Amino acid sequence: MHAADDTRSRYLTDENATLALGAQLAAAMQPGMTVFLEGDLGAGKTTLTRGILRGMGFAGRVKSPTYTLVEPYAVSNLNLYHFDLYRFQDPMEWVDAGFRDYFNPHSICLIEWADKAAGLLPTADWTIRLEPFADGRNIEIQAHTEHGKACLAQLAPTP
Repeated sequence: MHAADDTRSRYLTDENATLALGAQLAAAMQPGMTVFLEGDLGAGKTTLTRGILRGMGFAGRVKSPTYTLVEPYAVSNLNLYHFDLYRFQDPMEWVDAGFRDYFNPHSICLIEWADKAAGLLPTADWTIRLEPFADGRNIEIQAHTEHGKACLAQLAPTP
């Protein structure tokens, strides 16, 4: 069970609300973070990532890394890596892909389908769960590390 200050939950009415929350998250995120994005196909993980990148000032195209496995983005002096491990059949594919070096104090790593590399990834600072509900989606953000808790504390409380 997580303490209330370690979790934030919201209902997002539409894509624009998801993008706006992404921009808010961008303001709270810091280099060195690892974030797991959870939700079924079409839940809004890439839309949220697009909102985060827009909030960081990235104006280019943001696409799903389903086939490339990782999409890198350079924003100022920060590298953001958006991973999608959906196609992995074995956790050792993570090791074989050589992605370990992407996780460093100067980058932010967002990972979809992190369970496909179970036991090989760093501890998530945040886990963000998206679940379609009615015409929008529910979102829950849980902090798992002290770094993640400090960043989460920068977010405005749930309305």
